Amino acid sequence: MADYSRGREPEPDLLANIAEQAIDERITFFETKPWDEAGLTTPKCELHEPSYRSTVERLQNVSDEDLADVTIASIFIGSEVSAQQLERMPQLKLVCTRSTGYNHIDLDACRERNVTACNVPAYAEHTVAEHCFGLMLTLSRKIIMAYERTRRGDFSLDGLTGFDLKGKTLGVVGAGAIGLRVIRIGVAMGMRVLAYDVRPHGLLADVMQFQYAELDDLLAESDVVSLHVPLLPQTRHMINRESLAKMRRGALLINTARGELIDTDALLEALASGHLGGAGLDVIEGEERIGDEAQMAAQNAPREDLAVAVQRYALLHHDNVVITPHMAFYSREALHRLMEVTCDNIGAFLNGTPQNVVS
Repeated sequence: MADYSRGREPEPDLLANIAEQAIDERITFFETKPWDEAGLTTPKCELHEPSYRSTVERLQNVSDEDLADVTIASIFIGSEVSAQQLERMPQLKLVCTRSTGYNHIDLDACRERNVTACNVPAYAEHTVAEHCFGLMLTLSRKIIMAYERTRRGDFSLDGLTGFDLKGKTLGVVGAGAIGLRVIRIGVAMGMRVLAYDVRPHGLLADVMQFQYAELDDLLAESDVVSLHVPLLPQTRHMINRESLAKMRRGALLINTARGELIDTDALLEALASGHLGGAGLDVIEGEERIGDEAQMAAQNAPREDLAVAVQRYALLHHDNVVITPHMAFYSREALHRLMEVTCDNIGAFLNGTPQNVVS
């Protein structure tokens, strides 16, 4: 498949071949947003009716009848691809997530059913890194507090003293595609940067002027800790009471990766005690279960869902916590790249050359 996701137009004959094959498949896009629909109509995607269907529903909320003939499923992070869901799609050949993370897909179950799974490994590295520093600066310079105060007509500076990032130590947990962009920005801002990664690359550290460190050392020495690791069994709640206690008093914690990396109860305790100076969160634990609280109560939502809602309420009422609605990836440019690579993944699979395969 030609790499037209990076600006090179595909060969006409190849596109025609893919389009012809697509008609024979039942491609369904789940959890579609306006940007998904817009992306599907661009020349680079070439997935026009009757080649695909779309729904705003998560996969698990769609009827068995509507899933019975699906051969290719494009999902977002709220759609659970479990063994149970796979049984509802007996014709499925490919599941293609419109995200970098794929912890919502049961890869073992996919392998057992000979279902290929792929992701979008790179589309928003710079975008997420920029958002990370947006959260960082919002906390370090108390921008939200200042904004709310001045809207009330109060221009006093009492309690608004911030601190410079220059000269501070930034700890980056996970030096992958996004983490390396965060490191680059941190170094450019005059920060000392420490990084923890399971696969350190010494030459890279020398060139980019940062240092690798053990996780405990990074936590103890950093003024700001930013998380950029995938959600795996071994990383779930990697930030817990023990690890938070190792952090510098007054340090900031930034999370633009996955909410489950942080034990929310432990985070609330560290904030309440004053040990943690603040948190910038684009993701929170259990966010996929959060809805309108009044509606949840009326529908007798499960206890764990209500617990998540209570935790969110508590986080929102800390002056030193900034929460954004999982939007670190949400830029015009990143959304274009996301849909182009997703359609490219589907086209490559139809052409017999699967790419970005995770299972």
